[in-house]
Amino acid sequence: MIHTPADRKPIPGPEYLQSTRFIDSDKDAVRRFAEQAAGAAKTNIERAVKLFYAVRDGIRYDPFSMRLDPAIYVASHVLTAKSAYCIPKAILLAACARALGIPCAIGLSDVVNHLTTEKLKALMGGTTYFMHHGYAVLYLEGQWVKAAPAFNIELCTRFGVLPTEFDGRSDAIFQPYDARRRRHMEYVKDHGVWSEFPYDRVDADFRAFYPVSAFNAGGGGEKFEDGVRVL
Repeated sequence: MIHTPADRKPIPGPEYLQSTRFIDSDKDAVRRFAEQAAGAAKTNIERAVKLFYAVRDGIRYDPFSMRLDPAIYVASHVLTAKSAYCIPKAILLAACARALGIPCAIGLSDVVNHLTTEKLKALMGGTTYFMHHGYAVLYLEGQWVKAAPAFNIELCTRFGVLPTEFDGRSDAIFQPYDARRRRHMEYVKDHGVWSEFPYDRVDADFRAFYPVSAFNAGGGGEKFEDGVRVL
């Protein structure tokens, strides 16, 4: 596993195209999803854009699915679950990119969500600080670009959040303000990027920072409205 600190850019190499434990781009389900999403796109930028929107809107964002279980971070599992929070969605995008020959890494940053709901804030121990927000980092036309496919369009519409859009040429990260110009997402610490999802580090950091309750929110009984889990 290669880790590149935030003050440097990764050096493109075979590590960013390999199928791994979490970025399992060699799985048939991942390859089929990627090929279907890319369709007739001819360039890597066109393919990457189509993959981004397929993952952003095809996999429902669910912050309550956060678990200390390595299985939920495997790309092929995310396809089966059809809902996930930011890190697994980023891993799926990375796997799809690699399946189509696009080098891709996983980036992690800490953020403050100024619009966190009271329900989610309570679950996270009263904090609005979210450690290890995950996104994919794709190598396209000689440069690395960030792509955060977390918030599906239905969620954005319901909560008045500006959707993250991706053109394959510039970073697609969370918006600092929402549609009403309220402060929304603040990036506070960049941890760099990895050629494989660093599960052990994230697991240890989560256990040290969050209460156990943050990882025990599931178990069924979820309520959805218009394809959005009620937060």
